[in-house]
Amino acid sequence: MPTNDTGRFYQSHDGLKLYYRDFAPEKSGIPVLCLPGLTRNSRDFEDLAVRLRQSRRVLTPDLRGRGYSEHDRDWRNYQPGTYAADIWTLLDGLGIPQVIVVGTSLGGLIAMVMAVQDASRLRAVVLNDVGPEIAPEGLARIRAYTGRLPPVASWDEAIAQTKEVYGLTLPGLTEDGWRRMARRAYREDADGVPRLDVDPAIGRAVREGGPQAGDAWQAFDALRDTPLLVLRGAMSDILAEETVVRMQERKPDLIAVTVPDRGHVPLLNEEESISAIDNFIGNL
Repeated sequence: MPTNDTGRFYQSHDGLKLYYRDFAPEKSGIPVLCLPGLTRNSRDFEDLAVRLRQSRRVLTPDLRGRGYSEHDRDWRNYQPGTYAADIWTLLDGLGIPQVIVVGTSLGGLIAMVMAVQDASRLRAVVLNDVGPEIAPEGLARIRAYTGRLPPVASWDEAIAQTKEVYGLTLPGLTEDGWRRMARRAYREDADGVPRLDVDPAIGRAVREGGPQAGDAWQAFDALRDTPLLVLRGAMSDILAEETVVRMQERKPDLIAVTVPDRGHVPLLNEEESISAIDNFIGNL
């Protein structure tokens, strides 16, 4: 774990032990809260957090069922409303009244739920390749693999499996990039064998319960007074171009940036992503 952040635990409203990383700021500013995608965890935001901590505090939680956070015994709790409640518990416990949210995929849906509940506490939001509508082809792809990947026996196999899942969405990624992707998604068990760092039951929640909660467009409209940046992978099968157009029609001040050579999702280390986030957050 990097020396410039601290891993801590807190207790959810229903008693789960949940984990988050707290990147201490070098300067004061409105904190940034980074919320990961469906099967990912806080480690995806390491590079972003190290950069942003130069001007503000950065929090990167593991959602329940991921990373170092405890798994939920009831798969039905793996849904945005529950995750939002967990995040409010974290923020309230830390005494943080307002944050800038960077939400990747599922993390962006959570941000919209939070906006419905109390938009005044969201100073600004970055939606990373997600919107009020999820393209059916992308949803089918995610439903097909989530919770169903076979176990691996080595890091080489973990890297190969990562390429199998994300290969079409991340063309040109270097071998070091694939290794980093795998290291952030898998964790060694007691025998030193890498295991996916996510509860397989989340797959059931996606297939039987769906990834969204309530009226997603109504949730998006709750961001009407909130500065909003939308990043879209040029090859995304989750966030369609037409959906971004509709989002802009409903919120004309929305800033939309397309990240080339990326599907679902941009890794936030691309030149276009870095520039867009830095410019957006730097003005707040």
